[in-house]
Amino acid sequence: MITALIAGTLLIKAAGFCWDFLGYYISDGAGHGTTAAGAGLTPFGIGWCVGQACSGALTDRLGQRTALTLLMTISALACFALAVTSSLPALLTVSLLLGFTMEVQRPAVSAQINDSITSEAGRTRAQGLVYWSMNVGIAVCGGLGGYLAHHHGYQLLFVANGVACLAFALIARRVLAPRPCTPAGQQSLTYRQVLADPSLRWITLAAVGAMICAYGLVSVLPLVMTDDNLPPTSYGTAMIANTAAVLILSPPLMRHLVGRGEEMRYAIAPILAVGSLILGAGMAFGSLQHTTLGYSIAAVVIVPGEILYSVAIGAYVSKAAPPGATGRYQAVLSAAAAAASLPPLGIALALDLGGRPLVATLLALSALIAVAACHPLARTLHATGASAESPGDEKQSDHQTP
Repeated sequence: MITALIAGTLLIKAAGFCWDFLGYYISDGAGHGTTAAGAGLTPFGIGWCVGQACSGALTDRLGQRTALTLLMTISALACFALAVTSSLPALLTVSLLLGFTMEVQRPAVSAQINDSITSEAGRTRAQGLVYWSMNVGIAVCGGLGGYLAHHHGYQLLFVANGVACLAFALIARRVLAPRPCTPAGQQSLTYRQVLADPSLRWITLAAVGAMICAYGLVSVLPLVMTDDNLPPTSYGTAMIANTAAVLILSPPLMRHLVGRGEEMRYAIAPILAVGSLILGAGMAFGSLQHTTLGYSIAAVVIVPGEILYSVAIGAYVSKAAPPGATGRYQAVLSAAAAAASLPPLGIALALDLGGRPLVATLLALSALIAVAACHPLARTLHATGASAESPGDEKQSDHQTP
């Protein structure tokens, strides 16, 4: 069951052409320019935030099967809509809808992992595999999509994306049981209750800062590469380099960070802090490049940061989310990634006003904010007993209601 959901996640990310090439399509395919592309990604980010909140609530209330089936069907419709849209006002509307459906599978998949696996390290490994499949899928999408878009145009890619979403809806319908996520007699937590957890607030701030840099792979790089008049094939090359690095580095780093036992080997906050620094440095470097080789190197440099980030977030969800609230906890953290998709308009403006050095400075500052948030995160995790810093402690508070 978990394997099927991870495979489904890989499928929709590898075929996620609408999400990865939205900026390129607005700028290049529809001919509206770089600034319009940045503006088009802003409603995408707003929709992403709203969509995560809705998918988390649907998962906790209706169960994983119903939530995945419904939301992936809506996602397919959004992809098909993009295939027949070219005017800027219509693209802004479709961008909002696409953002709403971005990663709507994450809360349901995380909830199924927490329901099916009992050990902390086992859950973290499974969550790490989900992030690994997402990273590989995104990179494959960029590599494959870049070449297909160059030779066959964008519409075929968007239709293929919609078909993949429908396929995942069918997978969820087949492999998941038609039962609610929340056990009988247990009341589902509200977002207000969930956000009362201080550790969730701190890790969300850190996640926003880190993901602004990580999301640069599919937002900042297309903008600066378009500014350099590089074709989609150059972006595809950079994403292929990222894919190769993810495939090579993920298994050994995961083994080192998580270990083979029942408890995490390292604490969550330091892993997240180091990952944020790598992401910030890699994307700041990438924003200063002007060649396909330079962008490809940047895409490789950020990979260890992506892996550390995914391990830290997966470990947190596996330990801190109370029963019946995994969907909402994952939705809040996925919304942090959604918030990280809002700055592309600012990046486009910064590119026009201050050039590459200003873009690099903004990315570095974002990473430093993430690192700064990791200190109070570590303190609150230790205080609530949700941290992995003391593996010998009793786990009575692992699923404590905030």
